Amino acid sequence: MVAQGVEWIQEEYYLADIAGDKRRDRMAEQPNELKKLVAIATDLELSAQLRTKAIELVGNIGTHDALLALLDLAANERLIPEERALSLKYAREIIIIKSGH
Repeated sequence: MVAQGVEWIQEEYYLADIAGDKRRDRMAEQPNELKKLVAIATDLELSAQLRTKAIELVGNIGTHDALLALLDLAANERLIPEERALSLKYAREIIIIKSGH
């Protein structure tokens, strides 16, 4: 399971580097991508490093749905405090960017 998660995140990094028309295609994939990233971020059997990377990727999406996902992660009492704080940090960044400040 860990190897699959790592491979999936590496693939996402590769896809995130692709510009142009393919970026629009990825916009349609975001809800599914968010679900996968949230599943990784909350899977306590995975390493903290992998969960943290998933939280960062959710934050980098920057959409309203990503904001809601980050707030849900921050409210998840099963996650360690550092992961919850990181979720709040990225949620705050999305709010600041969206508000234009």
